[in-house]
Amino acid sequence: MVEGRDLWWHNVVEGMENFCPAEPMDSEDMLFILYTSGSTGKPKGVVHTHGGYMVYTAYSFQNVFQYEENDIYWCTADIGWVTGHSYIVYGPLLSGATTLMFEGVPTFPDPGRFWQVCDKHGVNQFYTAPTAIRALMAYGYDYVLNYSLDSLKVLGTVGEPINEEAWNWYDLHVGKGNCPIVDTWWQTETGGIMISGLGAHSPMKPTYAGYPLPGIQPCLLDQEGKEVTENDVEGYLCIKRAWPSMLRTTYGDHERCRLTYFSTYKNYYFTGDGAKRDANGMYRIIGRVDDVINVSGHRFGTAEIEDAINSSKIVVESAVVGYPHDIKGQGIYAYVVCDQIPENEQEGKEQIIESVVAQIGKIAKPEKIQFVTGLPKTRSGKIMRRILRKIAEGEPDKLGDISTLLDPEVVKDIVKGAI
Repeated sequence: MVEGRDLWWHNVVEGMENFCPAEPMDSEDMLFILYTSGSTGKPKGVVHTHGGYMVYTAYSFQNVFQYEENDIYWCTADIGWVTGHSYIVYGPLLSGATTLMFEGVPTFPDPGRFWQVCDKHGVNQFYTAPTAIRALMAYGYDYVLNYSLDSLKVLGTVGEPINEEAWNWYDLHVGKGNCPIVDTWWQTETGGIMISGLGAHSPMKPTYAGYPLPGIQPCLLDQEGKEVTENDVEGYLCIKRAWPSMLRTTYGDHERCRLTYFSTYKNYYFTGDGAKRDANGMYRIIGRVDDVINVSGHRFGTAEIEDAINSSKIVVESAVVGYPHDIKGQGIYAYVVCDQIPENEQEGKEQIIESVVAQIGKIAKPEKIQFVTGLPKTRSGKIMRRILRKIAEGEPDKLGDISTLLDPEVVKDIVKGAI
């Protein structure tokens, strides 16, 4: 205890009023600033305002998770990033929901922690990141099969596209084949979920986020910036019309907001993501546009190559980036996390290459495979490929800001083992 700084809670609250009237605010008054690390370096202060943000988080929460009175909802995120803001605090509480908060990691005291909490509190809607699901998969089935999980009604994922193997594991072992999975796509800047299933009211397809929420108007643009209207195509994911919870500015630098989100394609909000739209109009996010790898004229999204790598039995998760290649233009560099790094690394690499060739083809096989103990991630679970790209390009002195990473020490280990 430091005099003048630290206070005992019971002393502070003694004699205080138990009612605090709400302060009237304008709908466009600033609500909060949330810094996002972004893909290109210096963090941006994303500004959200009172009215539109709260309207949309309540709307999207109720519809995506199909929350009903007396349900118990649990989002495992940290309230320090946007998922925690929108779907632990604002969306649920504005809806009068019971929202469960959790501090800790999913593997302590053992890897059954999430499922123990679900059973203990009768959780009905469960929302977590694919990163967490893949980490728990590595411990096998026993830790999840020890629990009934019969209270669960809707499962959700957030933070990055979920690979097919993780989707199937989540569906079979956590949802017992009875729970719809809502694979939600959105951003700090959008404020709320933009593309997702609506509980059990929408079709599901592994690796596909699904359809836009009612009122949201996504579209795909080609390299010339023209809208692609047919289905069974891919392109740059943009939003055509404004929505209530869109960012209002980047704090202290409105021009940066305009240049980052609204200047690439006139009259569109550019998400920075590439996406595929299938024959039925469902969307699959294939990664950041600057993460598209061009190998001998063949363009690959990082997500599809990683999905193929992750299907190998020895792999927990992976990240791929492009690097300059004298013949192919770009080669594929894969950073791979295994439950245990193979004793014979060459055999392990051959297994991984077999998985990629079987699912995509020889053209997509990685030129370089580095086994690592972890990947550089933001607190939201997003892999910072700009860092991995610089390492692959032999420029570890140009990594930029890594202070917002979940574990900056991981970067040092990767640099030491770079190929």
